[in-house]
Amino acid sequence: MSEKAEITFMQTRLIRLASEEWHLSIEQIIDLFKKVDVLGYIEKGYGIFHCEGDEAVLEDIVEFLDRKGIKINA
Repeated sequence: MSEKAEITFMQTRLIRLASEEWHLSIEQIIDLFKKVDVLGYIEKGYGIFHCEGDEAVLEDIVEFLDRKGIKINA
């Protein structure tokens, strides 16, 4: 699998995990991720993120959103 495909696979997994953890629909997660470019953040951080579990990456995303002024109440 190419790195681009691996990044897309990670982004998809994290969208689903965020939906489950945050009790929001997939559509709401996608809208939120687009609003602050979380998918771009995942792509840029992939070099580090691929060594971590999805839960750890999701925690990092929560911190990223917090820095953008978006609070997630999971």
